[in-house]
Amino acid sequence: MSYSTEMSYTHCLPWLFLLLFTTSTGAKVPAVIVFGDSTVDSGNNNGIVTVLKSNFKPYGRDFYGGRPTGRFCNGRIPPDFISEAFGLKPAIPAYLDPAYNISDFATGVCFASAGTGYDNATSRVLNVIPLWKELEYYKEYQQKLRAYIGKKKANKILTEALYLMSLGTNDFLENYYIFPTRRSQFSVSQYQDFLLGLGENFIRKLHGLGVRKLSLTGLPPMGCLPLERTTNIMGLDECQDEYNDVALEFNRKLDGLVVKLNKELRGMRMVSAPAYDILYQIIKRPSQFGFEVTGVACCSTGTFEMSYLCSQYNPFTCSDANKYVFWDAFHPTEKTNKIISARLIRGVLAKFSH
Repeated sequence: MSYSTEMSYTHCLPWLFLLLFTTSTGAKVPAVIVFGDSTVDSGNNNGIVTVLKSNFKPYGRDFYGGRPTGRFCNGRIPPDFISEAFGLKPAIPAYLDPAYNISDFATGVCFASAGTGYDNATSRVLNVIPLWKELEYYKEYQQKLRAYIGKKKANKILTEALYLMSLGTNDFLENYYIFPTRRSQFSVSQYQDFLLGLGENFIRKLHGLGVRKLSLTGLPPMGCLPLERTTNIMGLDECQDEYNDVALEFNRKLDGLVVKLNKELRGMRMVSAPAYDILYQIIKRPSQFGFEVTGVACCSTGTFEMSYLCSQYNPFTCSDANKYVFWDAFHPTEKTNKIISARLIRGVLAKFSH
């Protein structure tokens, strides 16, 4: 199926690198397996009872066939581009999508759930899949894969696969800064440490299950998300520096955790993916990347809407998402995802190609 011509744009160097990278990686990574939140969820929330969904238009309007899939984007998200760069499928299916089965999941599968976080309390806010449940689904997947292709071949795929983890923003913006419980228990710094402890436990469990190649994405410049800029009235709708500072400090600690676990976990090859840096560059110098609008999103008024508030019938929804850094008030456009993915592949993920 041909991709929409709407998605072409002149700033093509990152995508060109992706194509070149594809030819050089071969099958060094036999599958891409994904854990996390809406930044990487390809549609698992479609199958659960939650208000946080995106399986309706205008979501997916620039995806293959103009089809909404449950991705919080107008098109593809980073794991899709990363999978394609390794010569695998151009779109990673959601584990709970009934349209797919183990034969589809053998080269890539997504367990992520929009709205989740490291903290179980975060997943309860919007009744989404907690991180521990994502791990249970992964264990189930391992069993299905071994039954499908045999234990030896399955274990080889599971060991050589590239695992992606991307989450943490919801822990702060949908939990810590909204509800009083965690703020009464932890300072911001203490809550960061609490989340990192949960993340460390999760990674150790993954390692025990055979995971050896892991890319861990930290927090984005969350103070620059359109929703946070809209609520920053005293700051004249500019980025909220406090939230960005929290993200930077969390990412610094996350880098330390990666170094620590690479030393302690036998055979582990883990990298920290600095998505903050490239997204912040795009936001601050949009014209260099071919964008025109950074402060508001494409969908509806672009100030606060996401999920069901992001409506194809809203007269303010933009006609060309390629001009916008953000698709809805919380999530980047496909074009932004494509640029971020290419930078990460070139910078850190290339080490998994050999």
